[in-house]
Amino acid sequence: MTGWRVLMTEHMPNMLAHEGHWDGIYRHQDDEGNILDEHRTLTHCEFPDDGDFAYIQHNDLIWADGRKQHFEFGGVYRDGKLHWDTDRFSGYGWESDGLILLRLDRKDAPGERYTEMIEIAEDGRSRARTWQWFKDGAPYRRTLCDEKRVT
Repeated sequence: MTGWRVLMTEHMPNMLAHEGHWDGIYRHQDDEGNILDEHRTLTHCEFPDDGDFAYIQHNDLIWADGRKQHFEFGGVYRDGKLHWDTDRFSGYGWESDGLILLRLDRKDAPGERYTEMIEIAEDGRSRARTWQWFKDGAPYRRTLCDEKRVT
């Protein structure tokens, strides 16, 4: 399929504002606010015009102790939403009033899912992401992400 950017420009224009490279800190907290994990994440968001995916995200996770992980995944646009189906999760994202919202079910952790809200600052140089985690239908964890645009 070709013309992904045209579809995204028409139907998810706020999502395109997230294109580029981001450097941030992710803090995972339990339901009492205790830090469970904290790591740096370098994120690259791209919107190719053609190919299999309308959106591709690359993540490099880096911990203070030297551990690293790399993830890459793509999403397709259909029915007014971006849809993902990877080995780790499946779900979709949409936008509303300038916010990006996601609903993702974990394949690698049965019974777990999270919703995410992403808001980019008015100047486009930073963004905040908040994840609400649910296990068997009940909230149990939060993830707070503070990111700065690199390019």
